[in-house]
Amino acid sequence: MTALPPIPLATLSPPELAVRTHCPYCAFQCGILMGEDLGGDRPRVSGDPHFPVNNGQLCIKGWSSAALLGHPQRVTVPQLRDGRGRWRPAEWDEALDFVAAKLASIRARCGADANGVFGSGALTNEKAYLLGKFARVALGTANIDYNGRFCMASAAGAQNRAFGIDRGLPFPVADVERAEVVLLVGANTADTLPPMMQWFDRQRANGGRLIVADPRRTPTARRADLFLQVTPGTDLALANGLLYAAIEEHLIDERYVADRTNGFDAVRAVALQYHPARVERLTGVAESQLRQAVRWLATARSSMVLTGRGTEQHSKGVDSVHAWINLMLALGKVGKPSSGFGTLTGQGNGQGGREHGQKADQLPGYRLIEVDAHREAVASVWGVDPASLPRKGKSAYELLDVLGGEVKSLLVMGSNVAVAAPNLARILPKLQALELLVVCDAFHNETSEHAHVFFPVYQWAEEEGTLTNLEGRVIRRRAVARPPTGPRGDLRVLYDLALRLGVGDKFAFRSAEDVFDELKRATAGAPADYSGISYAKIERQDGVFWPCRSEDDPGTPRMFAEQFHHPDGRAKFFAVEHREAGEEPSAEFPLFFTTGRYKEHYNSGAQTRGVGKLANAQPLPRLEIHPRLARRHRVSTGSRVTVESRRAKVEFLAEVTADIRPDTLFAPFHWGGRQAANLLTSGALDPTSRMPEFKLAAVRIAGVRDGAQG
Repeated sequence: MTALPPIPLATLSPPELAVRTHCPYCAFQCGILMGEDLGGDRPRVSGDPHFPVNNGQLCIKGWSSAALLGHPQRVTVPQLRDGRGRWRPAEWDEALDFVAAKLASIRARCGADANGVFGSGALTNEKAYLLGKFARVALGTANIDYNGRFCMASAAGAQNRAFGIDRGLPFPVADVERAEVVLLVGANTADTLPPMMQWFDRQRANGGRLIVADPRRTPTARRADLFLQVTPGTDLALANGLLYAAIEEHLIDERYVADRTNGFDAVRAVALQYHPARVERLTGVAESQLRQAVRWLATARSSMVLTGRGTEQHSKGVDSVHAWINLMLALGKVGKPSSGFGTLTGQGNGQGGREHGQKADQLPGYRLIEVDAHREAVASVWGVDPASLPRKGKSAYELLDVLGGEVKSLLVMGSNVAVAAPNLARILPKLQALELLVVCDAFHNETSEHAHVFFPVYQWAEEEGTLTNLEGRVIRRRAVARPPTGPRGDLRVLYDLALRLGVGDKFAFRSAEDVFDELKRATAGAPADYSGISYAKIERQDGVFWPCRSEDDPGTPRMFAEQFHHPDGRAKFFAVEHREAGEEPSAEFPLFFTTGRYKEHYNSGAQTRGVGKLANAQPLPRLEIHPRLARRHRVSTGSRVTVESRRAKVEFLAEVTADIRPDTLFAPFHWGGRQAANLLTSGALDPTSRMPEFKLAAVRIAGVRDGAQG
């Protein structure tokens, strides 16, 4: 085999004090300053006061983000399972040869789609792009998806349907400050995006009002002017009820509806079935609160609705989000200054991660893999025959659900599916049944417990790349820390495997910037057009908002002021009806169970549980239970409570609090093993987004014991 120029290992000089880069965690992508801590072995971290998104603020995760650099549990050499199933060290060539041979053998024996790839919303744009290209060109498989399918897929589906394009926030986050009214639906921003709260605090200091709809009185809800404690799974009914009240009270912007939208008559007919009295019975939100909320939204000069995972992670998530879009279109707010609809992306590159081809139905730039013209455009950049590209593959949960059967191998890059996936009692045995499971990561996690090969890769601060934050702002992550000897970058791993699979010339990039240059060409003319963005331009502008179609284009901070992205330039209303969840409480399982996050931890906890400060602050998941329900089951704070769904049982330490609804239990999902909240959740999927129903499972309390019993 002919060797091609590899992506070089990092050859960095020691970083200077105060190099600008970005936090490795959430989609807010706070600007941070990093430099060598005198006398220490890890860079020092502080907030970047000049980055206009966080203005120097960081959360506890950001402040401790350098703690994993130089961590003693870091894996620095490739590992293979020995005959006894134990890890043994291996040389890179041995491990890569083994994986490539297995992938080729499985493809020859079972077909290209028998190899699967699972990516991440934490990958840089360059990695997400190259991973999608690797799946389609090097493996020829349709079966690639990523953990972003568990994050913002429902909001993306609704925005594409309504606006013709999906960008989480179609305006800069700074617009929140100038909104007279903001309604947060299913978003606990104080815990999930803590530095974003500065914008809500400024909004309220300016005389603005904050409304929060959530089943829990979260830290965010406690700062609200109006709190709507909605029953889990009824956000769609709540939005339709607000629209009913707006119609009844003549709050609709009829001129806007006529000039800029299509389809309102059908939506009006459905909304008029949702009298506030009916909606109160469905949602638990009083009619007086409902009417107050819609009056505030409608009569304010500027108002916006922002959704989070609480309204999106349902088997009716797309329709629920569209119900909120319907409301804001009817009030004439979308595209107006400091107004409209947006969704709060979760993962660090949740926006860019779903734009560039690691989603089963998409190619770079939001092109669709089933559209021939889109296939031809990307194939011409890749230098391949469009007919050679596979068609649409399986969504994330559906991919995991056929592991060990239809799909024989899985390459996992940047995701901990053994914690993050729903219905884990079903998924874990499927991971174990694979012929080949390869994990690329810096540390072992619950997924690598089932792996055959572990590739040690660089951490966030050790390599270059770009990410796209929740505003659609493309930013640059810099290499500011020297990696240890041994690990390689993900881009290099993909090149090394592609070389062994006979297509190394398609992956022989010298740097992340070279990958980005090809990404730009692949997105030219696409909905998410990056062709006018460059690393230098990102530097000059503190990030560039897509679409950005030429070198002279400054980018697009605000969308929809003049037209939407459907061919006729109009937004589309879509009539949606409240319907039952994938499973509702019953006599056998009478309680709602919902999941969420702690501010100290991030997603599956694979990173944050390894940081002593964060692990000590929140060492284990706690079950929130209302005092009334606790008395009925003789539960007190510190009791060990066994929660049972139709799929599994999990024991949690109880925390009795009046902040939760009496019919609802809550636990965070950052832990795996016997403490995994996702053992309880189901595999019910939204028909459009294929989003699993993380936020609602029917459960019962199956046992209570004294916490002192261990």
